[in-house]
Amino acid sequence: MTKRPISITILAWLYIAIGAIGIAYHATEVRTGGITQYDVLWIELFRFVAIVCGVFMLRGANWARWVALAWMGFHVIVSVFHERFQLAVHCVFFAVIAWLLFRRQASQYFNARRVPD
Repeated sequence: MTKRPISITILAWLYIAIGAIGIAYHATEVRTGGITQYDVLWIELFRFVAIVCGVFMLRGANWARWVALAWMGFHVIVSVFHERFQLAVHCVFFAVIAWLLFRRQASQYFNARRVPD
């Protein structure tokens, strides 16, 4: 088994934390009437995907890194409709995440055969 790179550990825990914080934050918006319940359902589902990606990246699931990158890519697409600064920040995050997820050490970790826990 290939040892998990520290960068993947940090990134996976960031996805878990961002997903959990996002779920808590957007759940309060329903109570205050900030957004509709239908909108919050999609937002919460999207945040849950971040948590799932983080958990499975820690376990070495190759598909999780692809979904994690797609998750960030979605943010880039959505930020096209916002301020240019937000788009630039999301593009930088996307590039850094892609680099971390697909560099040699990460690829070796994700492509190693995993033994079920």
